[in-house]
Amino acid sequence: MAKKLYRSYSQKMLGGVCGGLAEYFDIDVSLVRLIFIGFGLVTAVLPMTFFYIIAWIVVPQEKPQA
Repeated sequence: MAKKLYRSYSQKMLGGVCGGLAEYFDIDVSLVRLIFIGFGLVTAVLPMTFFYIIAWIVVPQEKPQA
């Protein structure tokens, strides 16, 4: 079964985008957040903000674990 990208329900700080990417690639969520902040500082904050907002809207949220 293929993996699907979801916004994380359990590893979220704002929208769960970085948590979902970390779960998808099976890496630490703190590392994904640091990489995201690093790219944001290098490329200017505005493009990364737009990326995050678009990903927040487009990527579905995972179902909560019961």
